[in-house]
Amino acid sequence: MISRQRRKLLAATGIGLAGLWALRPSAKGAPHDAYFTRSAQALKQAGISTPVLLIDRQRLLQNAQQIMRHIGQRMQFRLVVKSLPCEALIREISVVTQSPRMMLFSLPQLRMMAQGGNDILLGKPMPVAAAAQFYQEHAANPRGFVPQQQLQWLIDTPQRLVQYRDLARQLNTMMRISFEIDVGLHRGGIDSMATLHEMLTLLQSEARLQFSGMMGYDAHVAKIPDLPGLQQQAHEHAHQIYTAMAQEALAVLNRSSTHAIHHPLVFNAGGSPTYRLYDGSGIENEVSVGSAMVKPSDFDLPLLSDLQTAAMIATPVLKVSEQFRMPYGVEWLGDAARAWDPNQQQGVFIYGGNWLADPVSPVGLSASGLYGTSSNQQLLLESGRQQLQVDDTVFFRPRQSEAVLQQFGDIALLDEGRISAMWPVFPATA
Repeated sequence: MISRQRRKLLAATGIGLAGLWALRPSAKGAPHDAYFTRSAQALKQAGISTPVLLIDRQRLLQNAQQIMRHIGQRMQFRLVVKSLPCEALIREISVVTQSPRMMLFSLPQLRMMAQGGNDILLGKPMPVAAAAQFYQEHAANPRGFVPQQQLQWLIDTPQRLVQYRDLARQLNTMMRISFEIDVGLHRGGIDSMATLHEMLTLLQSEARLQFSGMMGYDAHVAKIPDLPGLQQQAHEHAHQIYTAMAQEALAVLNRSSTHAIHHPLVFNAGGSPTYRLYDGSGIENEVSVGSAMVKPSDFDLPLLSDLQTAAMIATPVLKVSEQFRMPYGVEWLGDAARAWDPNQQQGVFIYGGNWLADPVSPVGLSASGLYGTSSNQQLLLESGRQQLQVDDTVFFRPRQSEAVLQQFGDIALLDEGRISAMWPVFPATA
């Protein structure tokens, strides 16, 4: 007979195993919903059978309208081109924003956008050699663009300001200078009144340099853990620094005999994560928005909850494995994974993969931590409820826009259930 102690041990073991089994993941997944079914059909009707970046025109325009409703007439709007590197996409958004203002972050994009009536602010300090190269090329092909009126260079240190002053003298041209200030992000820029005064003194030493304003980027505010009051405190801190720096610059320059302010200034603050925090009541008079127009997943923030995802990656299914299997030698790992997790029952190999994006439809797909990633044929695991077959479409949601939008060639424009255009993107450059 089994002893009482042994019976207790067996009972405890049984309870433990039952408890462990209760922790087993439940099966999840479903086929495409109506929206993604229509999107997949639109791609097939357009003959698109390779990975493609898809922009939903209706969602894009609704996002742009919602953003502009918030900004209204209280502040100026500037479009961040690096986040939306496609001329047709920029034109589409500009119909809603009615703003020629752009923020650029690279010399190649400056070359492309320095034309017509575009008003350009550099979003990061450029090496002075890059600025010299721009002026050399612009002189040969101006394209109706007047840098003295339409271009602001961002300057972060006294040393860089000296370099630009010397270039202005060398070229005998007037340059509009915007100061980068540190409002708490700590990614460079003016971080003390002493440095601000040094740069204002340098600016006043050269008639060819014109103060055009400031830029203070506050992306850290939205990324701070949302502990009670912490984000609001960071925003107020950024605003206080900005106000103090701007007011000091205005006070100094308005006492200047050579650089008194007689022209509108740009005090640029906020970006896609934080533009909603500004209402035009402070010294800041302009915000910049790019990624929020298409809302990749990095921008799933409470402040942007009313915006929709407007950019997706669509890619074909190449192979479907009825049973997820690991490679020879470690096949037992696949057996164990299937036994434990019903969401690792089947394997789907897609065209391409390993993008800065996550599968969103059909729901319940996931990459395999055991099998690893691939940029050629990514393996996704599923429960089987997704009902995917070869040549079906899987949709991914990008985590960001600026790098991902340039990876797939022309963008497919999804317009009321059909692909209405293919939009070329800017060349991928630094």
